[in-house]
Amino acid sequence: CPDVDSSLTPWNPGHDRNAQVVVGRGQHYLLQSSATFYSLEVKDGGKLVFSDLGSTSDAEIVLRSREIIVASDGEFHIGSETCPYQGKATVSLYGRKDDQKNSKQFLVMAGGTLEIHGQHKLAWTQLTQTVPAGGLPKGTYAWDSDTMGGGRGMHVHVIDEISGAVLDWKTFDTYVSDQNSRRLETFIDEIPSGKIVALITQDEGSRKLEASARQKIREAFGSIEVGSLGHREPWAFVGVKGKPDTASKPIANDGLSYFTNNLDAQSTGTANVTATFHAFFGDFDVIATSAWVGGNARSTFSVGRHDDGYVINLKDDVSSWLPGDRIVMASTDYNMEQAEEFQLLPCQECSSHQVKISGDIRYMHFGEISDEVDLRGEVGLLTRNIRFQGEVEDGCYGDNKCQFFDFDTYGGHLKILRGFKNVHLSGIEFTSMGQQILGRYPVHFHMTGDVDEKGCYSHPTYVRELSIHHCFSRCVTIHGTNGLLVQDTVGYETLGHCYFLEDGAEQRNVLDHNLGMSTRYGTQLPTDRDENMCRNILDGVYGDYTPNVYADCISHHLSLRDFCINHANQFLGCMSGICLLSPHFHNIHIIVYIYAKLPAQNVLTKIPLQFQNQMCVCVLGGGGGRQTCHTVKSQPNVGVSPKQEIHRKHCYDSKLYILHILSKCAPILHNFNEYFLIPIQRSEGIFPGDVGSTQQVWNSIFIGESENVGTKTGSMHWGMGSVKQVERSWPHSTETNLRGIDIYDGPIFVDSCTFKRYAKLPEADRWSSAIGFRAMNVWQNTPKNNFTRSKFENVESRIFMGAAGLSGFGEHNLDGDKTNILHDMDGSLTGYPDSYLVGPDNYLVRNPGCVEKPDWIGLVCRGEYASLFINTNHQRNRMSMYRDEYPDNPVTLETPFTTTYYMPVVMLDKSYTVHWDGKAPEEINVYPINFDSGDWVRVGFCYPPGTNFKVTYQLRTQVPWAIVYEEDVSSVSSLAEIDGGDGKLYYFEESTSLLFLKVRANYDREGHDYCSHMGCERIVISATMTSDVVSDCTATAYPKYSLTPTETVPSPTFMSMVNDCTGCGAPVSIQDNK
Repeated sequence: CPDVDSSLTPWNPGHDRNAQVVVGRGQHYLLQSSATFYSLEVKDGGKLVFSDLGSTSDAEIVLRSREIIVASDGEFHIGSETCPYQGKATVSLYGRKDDQKNSKQFLVMAGGTLEIHGQHKLAWTQLTQTVPAGGLPKGTYAWDSDTMGGGRGMHVHVIDEISGAVLDWKTFDTYVSDQNSRRLETFIDEIPSGKIVALITQDEGSRKLEASARQKIREAFGSIEVGSLGHREPWAFVGVKGKPDTASKPIANDGLSYFTNNLDAQSTGTANVTATFHAFFGDFDVIATSAWVGGNARSTFSVGRHDDGYVINLKDDVSSWLPGDRIVMASTDYNMEQAEEFQLLPCQECSSHQVKISGDIRYMHFGEISDEVDLRGEVGLLTRNIRFQGEVEDGCYGDNKCQFFDFDTYGGHLKILRGFKNVHLSGIEFTSMGQQILGRYPVHFHMTGDVDEKGCYSHPTYVRELSIHHCFSRCVTIHGTNGLLVQDTVGYETLGHCYFLEDGAEQRNVLDHNLGMSTRYGTQLPTDRDENMCRNILDGVYGDYTPNVYADCISHHLSLRDFCINHANQFLGCMSGICLLSPHFHNIHIIVYIYAKLPAQNVLTKIPLQFQNQMCVCVLGGGGGRQTCHTVKSQPNVGVSPKQEIHRKHCYDSKLYILHILSKCAPILHNFNEYFLIPIQRSEGIFPGDVGSTQQVWNSIFIGESENVGTKTGSMHWGMGSVKQVERSWPHSTETNLRGIDIYDGPIFVDSCTFKRYAKLPEADRWSSAIGFRAMNVWQNTPKNNFTRSKFENVESRIFMGAAGLSGFGEHNLDGDKTNILHDMDGSLTGYPDSYLVGPDNYLVRNPGCVEKPDWIGLVCRGEYASLFINTNHQRNRMSMYRDEYPDNPVTLETPFTTTYYMPVVMLDKSYTVHWDGKAPEEINVYPINFDSGDWVRVGFCYPPGTNFKVTYQLRTQVPWAIVYEEDVSSVSSLAEIDGGDGKLYYFEESTSLLFLKVRANYDREGHDYCSHMGCERIVISATMTSDVVSDCTATAYPKYSLTPTETVPSPTFMSMVNDCTGCGAPVSIQDNK
């Protein structure tokens, strides 16, 4: 143990707020008592070691200073890795921001050593049994006649003796009617034996209460006083049906003699009774009162816990958690405010997997494995025997951004800088740390470079078993640092992204088994801020970047997350030159093991990064549409873009979406479990910048409405479920449409996934489905999106395509809404192998053999499909495309936002015409997308009569962008020549004003490339027009080119395997079996 070193000099320097202390050469001190300095610097071989007073001592060593610096061979020790500190120690950084004397910091600089090791305690675990609100299995119950009514007479409440749940409640007006007295007797007879019953008079209940009813109450429950109950006398009683010996005896206050027929405002009297019952989960109380107060009648009834303690059951051995420790139970509902803190009580009866908590339990915390997905709530330890803290004021002051915060956000901060000798931290609590100033975080590795073996650290750097809570800027920030291990750490109630990789170019960092929850908005980066902050902070951002209100506030404010890797080229540029310092990246997989309610987001994915078994608990939602990678062919020094994988990701209770991946670099999802709402898969909405990229999900379970119904108190919204007719919590409104996978752009491949518990509820205007398409989507979809080996359990709604006017679908008339398409390769989704699901109004892709699916608002069709990418080179018009077989049903596209491209899905070997709502574009680039060699469609483009053309065939590489081949396309004089040609001919028909082309692929594609292996083929049409007339040629094109619809591929045949798909779905359970 470091404090038993005989060379250390005992040191008790006392308290001097003006002392600027230096521990230097030849000074090796053993700090034995609390001390206060202005500043402390340990350097030049100096050493400071905290004396360990032991776990049984009540004494604590508190070191207070405005600033502490460890540098140039200085050493600072509290315990060691092999001898953890057992006593109580606190490093407290003090000072106000307006002092302007220091930055309230603890710095480890070049040559410095920081070794702090507290007691080994389990960092966090999970519940193995649901903790009910109020500590009762079905929650507590309370009734008050003043607020909840109920009427005059005799109130009868029936309570379950096992769970404490209120089973029934009836009121009988035994003042006005003897018939009600007889109804009361009948009701008593119907109560099962053993049930707990509370009887309460409200106002007056004796006048028509017959003798037989009084006798029934006496015999069934054991009441004595009911026989003498008089006019308007308060009476409360609790008993057990069939066990009269358990009857309670009500207590009446003085003043009952006032109760006559002429009550005045002073008439006051109360009868109250409390009965305690024993149950498997502990003791609970039934409390009933009946009263006249100031001449007014009032009655109350409640069921609740008997005492302050409640035993919770946990997955792991928590014998290291001791009485007095504080823990936090994560919210298992949509509202993160349902996270609750508790102090532990002594508990002799507890096993090693149990603790007893003190305090009211306001919300239910779910603790079950449901439908093979681990939904057990997380429980984290907050207290440690070593603490780093910032001393803060009672409220916000000065320029601490008080317009956003009503509390002091100027905490302390620990920063480790390049060249440190050794840093290892474990078993430490950080609270009131961090500042709303860039670079000042609770734990911050700043530009330290390689901190593992590659950086010549024989004992690689780590931080583990930290409890970071109620802090003011992030949890752990890794900036320009490679090879750091962050393990078994809890982050709770912090401002801004919690676990933060700042540049996005950091490498070899491993985040293993960390918990993050209740992350709140902060001001530092646009992605930290809420909309109000972003709209009002228009200066002081990093560099010369000014937040855009629409792009950054309305969209990106949804990006706050517990685990975040910043994009090295987004918002802040390539901060601190990391991209220049680390031009070479390892050609290895990026394995991302995430155990999470919200996503860790790998935003620059050329990084050998590992997240292992993370759990982040924050119920806002994930992702703001970050790109995960740049194309790499233009960066030969970077090497091959690595494959990304997300393993063992448990996601649930997101208000928005679980995972939103915007990627050009083929992220792969594996073992992704989802409880609520929408993981969104997308690429770009056009052909990807990274050639051949895909997104894949496999061996995954998606659950819509799990058994976790949430807690009504504190819920965002509460309403009836769709799968089971029970009320439950909802994220935004009861019209929320739940979807397991939300298809957005593509290409997306989903294989061997199981979907459970999805259903529509039209009467609630809720249109949930296991699979859906991104609603109100301006971007176009690809026909290469496909599903295989899908399995559905308790799913009433497999897929739903939406329609105008339905909740969540808007007008359903944007480009993406019109081009939705999905390939069911094996029939496990639709029952029709090698079929496509398309929208009912997309006549570009249908055929006579399509099968209508009215419940899905879609069609199941067969055919060969691809896309045309039509770029009009900065000229925007509404484009209408007609298939000659369905000339009465065009598809009209308007291009996304301010772009000038259209990407309709087309059926191959068919003919089409294209028309505009204005003047035809002067230049059109037409790409055959996802065409294989020999695939073709014929397209006629409308132009004004007398137009002259120059048409060119080109081969274009994407990265780097270059034209690698070009030849002129020749004009011919007949349509027959076009149909018989190789795609390098054009024909302008003056009578119809249509320019005909055969758009044909001449080369094969490789893998999942949108274009051929030779590059992207395209036809460039340059038109010189003599007229500005609207280029709509439909009147001349049809009926001249109208055709009878025919099938190019035989109609699909239904296969019953869709209901019993052998080998489909997630093949193995991916729950944690502990």
